[in-house]
Amino acid sequence: MIIITGKPSPRIEYIFRFVLESVLGYNIRFNEDPAPGEAVLVYTDTPQQAHGIHITPQGLLTQNDITPQEVAMNNWEDLPVFFETDGQVPFDLFAAAFYLVTRYEEYLPHTKDEYGRYAHKESLACRQGFLTQPLIDQWAMKLKEKISRQFPQEIPEFRKFSFTPTYDVDHAWLFRHRGVMRTVAHFGRDLLGGDHEKNRLRLRVLRGREKDPYDIYEWLYAIHLRYGLKPYYFFPLAIKVKGYDRNISPYKPALKDLLIYHAAGYKTGIHPSWQSGDSVSVFNEELTLFEAITGAAPVCSRFHYIRFNLPEGYRKLVEAGITEDHSMGYGTTNGFRASTSHAFLWYDLNRETVTTLKVYPYCWMDANSYYEQKCTPAQAYDELRHYHDVVKKVCGNMEIISHNNFLSTEKGFAGWKEVYEIFLDQVVYWEI
Repeated sequence: MIIITGKPSPRIEYIFRFVLESVLGYNIRFNEDPAPGEAVLVYTDTPQQAHGIHITPQGLLTQNDITPQEVAMNNWEDLPVFFETDGQVPFDLFAAAFYLVTRYEEYLPHTKDEYGRYAHKESLACRQGFLTQPLIDQWAMKLKEKISRQFPQEIPEFRKFSFTPTYDVDHAWLFRHRGVMRTVAHFGRDLLGGDHEKNRLRLRVLRGREKDPYDIYEWLYAIHLRYGLKPYYFFPLAIKVKGYDRNISPYKPALKDLLIYHAAGYKTGIHPSWQSGDSVSVFNEELTLFEAITGAAPVCSRFHYIRFNLPEGYRKLVEAGITEDHSMGYGTTNGFRASTSHAFLWYDLNRETVTTLKVYPYCWMDANSYYEQKCTPAQAYDELRHYHDVVKKVCGNMEIISHNNFLSTEKGFAGWKEVYEIFLDQVVYWEI
């Protein structure tokens, strides 16, 4: 496919390659003569070729600063759109996609949530009601239909739906390996709270008469083997137990062995602690510890509590040699934070450059569904089905976050393990 434009800016080249190559599978070249039958997309103020598909620029992609944009919503073939122009596609699809995928609005003044993160209620997607849609992918599929009608000989590379389960091991065990002081303290707390059943279970587990409720790793191994899944695991290695960092010490042999076991068979990454968000030295200590335990530096990451801000959070990953991030979602609600289900290279807006960090967005997290949206297991299943269906239609990747404690036998999470297995058995199995 030929793209006719003025001198391609970094923004133009980045977003055209993402939408047309990464999402749709075309191979594109800029400002060359087309071969017979080759698709032509004209991105100029006025059409330059009668047989090309014309999209009129809104202006964002030729700018080199970050300023508030005028965003007026409209509709195009039943999809919400903005940056309306007068081309054959009635809005600047590429500028709008750039605005969403780079998280342009997160660089502008905004209100943070109680954890110091960009609040999902601030986003255009939330305010305009399209947070549960991979809107960029949906626009791209409409554009593909238009290209195929006008250039039937242009056949892009085939894209197929995929599913990626990921797990945050925030609490490796409920009772075991927590040390005498923490065990006594938790026993006393539950005793005073009248939770005698939990204390009886604690004693059975500590005496080796029953398996720890959070120890579901063999079950997960069997699930992945059965369905041919390729999961990611993220381990927090907070050196101090403090605040929101409540896992057992990474210096304990049990956690070291668990990390080594998963790193040997799965894609396993660092889960930078809450404390590391306030200290680069703590962050670096956790990376060093990960490498010391596994024998290899981590290449993938997901921030604990999704606690990061742009651009500082991602720059820290790039500088540390991390090449994959799996934090692109909200910690307060489910949906598509970047309005896409496809992985993309992070574009550093302040520096106007494409980085080496590949961002893998997720659309669903059990903790959001349970704590924030107050879903029952049945409602969570319906939500999973929704995200599966919308991602399947755009041939994207459905990445979700689960926690081992949600899939445990702990009383408060009854039904969630069964929902996960039913979803895999009835829905995902038939797609992969």
